[in-house]
Amino acid sequence: MDHVLKVEKLCKHIGKKAIVQDATFSVRAGEIMGFLGPNGAGKTTTIKMILGLLKIDSGRVRIGGYDAVRQPEQARESVGGIIENPEMYAYLSGRKNLQIYANMYPGITRARIDEVISMVKLGDRIDDKVRRYSLGMRQRLGVAQAIMHRPRLLILDEPTNGLDPMGIKELRDTLQLLARQEGVGVLISSHQLAEMELMCDRVCIIDGGKIIATRDLHADEDQQEQLHIAVKDPQQAAATCSRLLPDLAFTAEDGVLCTRCDHGRIPQLVATMVQAGLEIYAVTPHRDSLEDMFLQTTTGSKGQIQ
Repeated sequence: MDHVLKVEKLCKHIGKKAIVQDATFSVRAGEIMGFLGPNGAGKTTTIKMILGLLKIDSGRVRIGGYDAVRQPEQARESVGGIIENPEMYAYLSGRKNLQIYANMYPGITRARIDEVISMVKLGDRIDDKVRRYSLGMRQRLGVAQAIMHRPRLLILDEPTNGLDPMGIKELRDTLQLLARQEGVGVLISSHQLAEMELMCDRVCIIDGGKIIATRDLHADEDQQEQLHIAVKDPQQAAATCSRLLPDLAFTAEDGVLCTRCDHGRIPQLVATMVQAGLEIYAVTPHRDSLEDMFLQTTTGSKGQIQ
């Protein structure tokens, strides 16, 4: 699959302190990648280096096939982004802000401006001055600006800030539409893990400046599940299963047998129990949420996400 972003061994130091260490990950065309990390993990620093807002100490960034250091103009033309709060001319209307930005990119038509206005649901307020906009409206205007020139890669840092539930859903629908229909790769950070789970195809987790995990949210075989197994004697079943499957941990809790295993291993587990003569009445899987995954992966961070 075509990669619209490749980050290889990216490093950033402030004095002797390593802020980002050998960060390596990629974003594919047509996918939404969530970028998560505890407070101070290096997430925003990494994004700023990708966008050319911070100097890269070492490593490589390629955007749309262009080296971000050696071919900066081509790389910039291939990416759109919002870091923190989008900057706008508050004394001008939303439409006028988009028109000014459009002048920086040849070929952006009035029809395209109208299209992105419609996509972010600002049609009824687009001719109001930006100083009258709520924070959520400014965020949506920033998204419109970022996608206007049809970038191959879109980078958004906390784009859901200030949006109400309907606004968040509309943003999610817009980004998924961009990814699926136009093949845009999206790298997005957010502290709203439940929303990221709904929005993203994959997530990349950074902690202590290092990429510690990349997970496909739709690949069942990569997901661990907590299993609640109804058996005749949970205590005896736990002892038997611990002997037969020593690499798994079994406990008897609330009258059921509990264990955690990969999704693809469930048939083997059930077959082993049946062969051992254990009577199984029900197997209830409980899929780990993105929040569970995040907390398990970032041990020691106390789950304080940025």
